[in-house]
Amino acid sequence: MLGAAALLPWLQASALTSRIRRRVRPADRAWPTAQEWQGLNQAVGGRLLTVRSPLSDCLGAPTSAACAQVWAELRNPYYIGDEPGLTQTLGWVDAWTFAPSAYAVAARTPNDVVAAINFARQKNLRVVIKGGGHSYQGTSNAPDSLLIWTRHMNGICVHDAFVPSGCASAGVPAVSVEAGAVWMQVYDAVTTQHGRYVQGGGCTTVGVAGLIQSGGFGSFSKNFGSAAASLLEAEIVTADGEIRIANACTNPDLFWGIKGGGGGSLGVVTRVTLETHELPALFGLVSASIRANSDAAFRKLIGDVLSFYREHLFNPHWGEQIIFKSNRLLSIHMVSQGLEHGAAAGIWNGFFEAIGNAPDDFTILEKPTMLDFPARALWDPKFLAKVPGTVQHDDRPDAGPGNLYWSGDAAQCGQVLHGYDSVWLPAALLDEARLQTLADALYAAANRWEVSLHVNKGLAGAPPRALKAAGNTAMNPAALDAFALAILGAEEAPAYPGIVGHEPDAKEARSDAKAIERAMAELRKVAPDRAAYVSESNFFEKDWQRAFWGSNYSRLRAVKSKYDPQGLLFVHHGVGSEAWSADGFTYLG
Repeated sequence: MLGAAALLPWLQASALTSRIRRRVRPADRAWPTAQEWQGLNQAVGGRLLTVRSPLSDCLGAPTSAACAQVWAELRNPYYIGDEPGLTQTLGWVDAWTFAPSAYAVAARTPNDVVAAINFARQKNLRVVIKGGGHSYQGTSNAPDSLLIWTRHMNGICVHDAFVPSGCASAGVPAVSVEAGAVWMQVYDAVTTQHGRYVQGGGCTTVGVAGLIQSGGFGSFSKNFGSAAASLLEAEIVTADGEIRIANACTNPDLFWGIKGGGGGSLGVVTRVTLETHELPALFGLVSASIRANSDAAFRKLIGDVLSFYREHLFNPHWGEQIIFKSNRLLSIHMVSQGLEHGAAAGIWNGFFEAIGNAPDDFTILEKPTMLDFPARALWDPKFLAKVPGTVQHDDRPDAGPGNLYWSGDAAQCGQVLHGYDSVWLPAALLDEARLQTLADALYAAANRWEVSLHVNKGLAGAPPRALKAAGNTAMNPAALDAFALAILGAEEAPAYPGIVGHEPDAKEARSDAKAIERAMAELRKVAPDRAAYVSESNFFEKDWQRAFWGSNYSRLRAVKSKYDPQGLLFVHHGVGSEAWSADGFTYLG
């Protein structure tokens, strides 16, 4: 028989294997003691929080004044972002419902993150990371977890000439941004104050680090490329508790993985440095709403706008959305950059004149608006305050003047999703021989659900430099060959299960989800490759590895294995998540 000494290594290994196969919850004996939590609190300078969701006020007293105040505040994305017990999306019917973490480290330094990561690894805890908290997939919340909350890490530093650590390249204009900053803060610093452009997200309250890790698209990505493609360097805390620098010269595999490999899987990003670009003189806007008076006219309208896009807009100057709706409605919400004054109007005049000359076929519901303005003013709080209806302001008494968000994004605050899906549409579909087939698919899809073509989120037509940089990211390569990302989604106003009078409408949600599924099936007839954008995708996507990352997934999996071999970091449909149960608590092998 083996002696006790000989058995010790085997017993230690067995205990380790057992420990990592199931993460602990508060009801488990292995859950950290109060004294151990106090030790973590001391290590992070007293910034350990017991998380309580404001929604708790409503569960027991749904008609109280406190509850009414919560529902009012849920319309404010800055309020949501400042609450560790909330996320921008409160759930997805039949997919997930927001649930607060047990504790949160309100990190202010990378060392706070290190302490949290080490504690979670040693105590076998489920870890969640929240910056902006905009995840549609529910990746920035989980019950019984330790939340690493980076909201207070929001420093911004603009550089005239940045050289990545360990590199010998010439310095380039750049901006370094801590993980908790949101894009409104960054745009104001870079564009308003310094007259440069940085490629970020369209929504002003999206977190910087999360967007970079998903790939990231903004209104002008058709010219400047993905946000991840502008990444020069990142500071990241990996699962072993090490603070690492990742760039093209130091930890280049990790650097590549951060650029589009999805947030929350490879480490906790604490700072990113992004190249900034020369700012165009002007940004422009074109909007209109047109209704077709018959099904035949709607088919023609779809084909006409696609042809017009191919001939006049399929280039680096144009971005944003062309939307087809089930009531035979075409909505145009496009933006431009780099065009001379009046040039955009000249491009569109012929299209709108043709519509106006066919009153039997088309009715103009919203008269075309075409304007341009100094690019430096786009995120200037003083300028935006003079444009009625464009932005909304954080209405809390102590809110700063820069806490602004686009009025068009207000419906996302506290939303509950009914369904969501996306697919990259290859540019080859715009060829003359295939365009009518695409138009027919869009017509069939729009009769089932609203389809929005985000032409700035397909990089075909971008300059070679942008395509080359985006090709050196982990994002699905299908984005490089796509002229647009088609998005279909449905949501309702803030709601939460168990709160009387405010429960999600499950019946309507399921009906909407089925309609979206049928509409997407029409688009897949012309785009059978299920390539999708990881941040704007179907929670229930079965072949998610291929859909989100295509041929890049095996390489991403290798990076995950190198820097997080024990799988400490888990998010739904994140790299390596197939090894764990759906809730991230049980190792499946």
